[in-house]
Amino acid sequence: MTATLPEPEPTILHVDMNAFYAAVEVLEDPSLAGKPVIVGGTGDRGVVAACSYEARMFGIRSAMPSTRARRLCPHAVFIPGHFDLYGDYSRRIHEVFKAFTPLVEGIALDEAFLDVAGARRLFGPAASIAHAIRDRIRDDLGLSCSVGAATTKFIAKLASEAAKPTASMKGIEPGLGVKVVEPGDELAFLHPLPVQALWGVGPATFERLSRFGVRTVGELAELPEATLTTALGAATGSHLHALAWARDDRRVEPDRATKSVSHEETYAHDHHELEPLRLETVRMADSVASRLRAHHLAGRTINLKVRFHDFRTITRSRTLPIAVDRGTVIARVAGELLETIDPTSGVRLLGVGVSNLTEDAAEQLTLDDADPAGWTDADRAVDEIRRRFGDRAVGPAALVGRDGLLLRRRGDQQWGPGADD
Repeated sequence: MTATLPEPEPTILHVDMNAFYAAVEVLEDPSLAGKPVIVGGTGDRGVVAACSYEARMFGIRSAMPSTRARRLCPHAVFIPGHFDLYGDYSRRIHEVFKAFTPLVEGIALDEAFLDVAGARRLFGPAASIAHAIRDRIRDDLGLSCSVGAATTKFIAKLASEAAKPTASMKGIEPGLGVKVVEPGDELAFLHPLPVQALWGVGPATFERLSRFGVRTVGELAELPEATLTTALGAATGSHLHALAWARDDRRVEPDRATKSVSHEETYAHDHHELEPLRLETVRMADSVASRLRAHHLAGRTINLKVRFHDFRTITRSRTLPIAVDRGTVIARVAGELLETIDPTSGVRLLGVGVSNLTEDAAEQLTLDDADPAGWTDADRAVDEIRRRFGDRAVGPAALVGRDGLLLRRRGDQQWGPGADD
């Protein structure tokens, strides 16, 4: 007699915070409760980073130009955002996750995958764990989240989306909160969804699929894989064919290594000369270096990103023989890369980053031309002063202007300039 294998259980959770940035702002300022709150840039080049469900009732969505959002909802409350604050809440949210399982893969500040296979004996099935996480986040932090549970990451993410509240001019529907897709029900859940729900289906891919009459995931699944690879390329075609049949063998990967640290800004007015951009590279290098040291990281590759007035974007990079975490070194290399750029047509965005990271920065002392004696001790002293008195207590002399020390930190102009920038 052949033993019957037990059916697999949904053990992958995807937790997604609801209107996270806006919800945090309401927590910090309760007078915003019930109002259409928009977090993002307020100027002509700003974009919406997040918005409350009261704002979504007017058709406002993330990544929408702020000017359009203001037209849709003139009485909306715009907030430039407080990235460090969101980071603090995110860390507290992850502490909740890790109370249930150590297998947590953070995707962004406001979402993560959890593998709860080993937690079921203690906390029960995935659905019970999902509800417990929601309750804990609500009770401990005053925030709400939506949770999807499935046997794969892909379906779990779609399930969390299906569990979210929805907003329209008719009002706000609270949503399920938790959506569990049981084994064997994946295709019934997946195939009615619009094809844009699949990872990798952007506007261009959707236009190509439309030529085949494809509107839903189910219609895509009916196409032979060979047809998709011919139309979309081997990699994309095979990828979408697998997803359309709910095939996703990726595991939850906890503690994924940081690949890069960067800072970029969009300017209210184009820069047509190098001089102000040189100063900007110093500001951004100081910001990146501070974050590297705070996380005990260093990197060998310095990256410069430039976007021109017509949205043409270029990148330049240089790889050093050893890893560095000092603002003066990063600024020097970024400045040299900047000298290869012609800004006369107008630069609307500039970014400085460091990649090719390592956890050990001790070898930077061997970079003779970049680390004169005493600079490492100076950096440590600067870090200590900032820890005690704030990020803007001390910084490079080149950044001192009429209004004092003009530093940039993570989240500054994260979503485009404000109206007064």
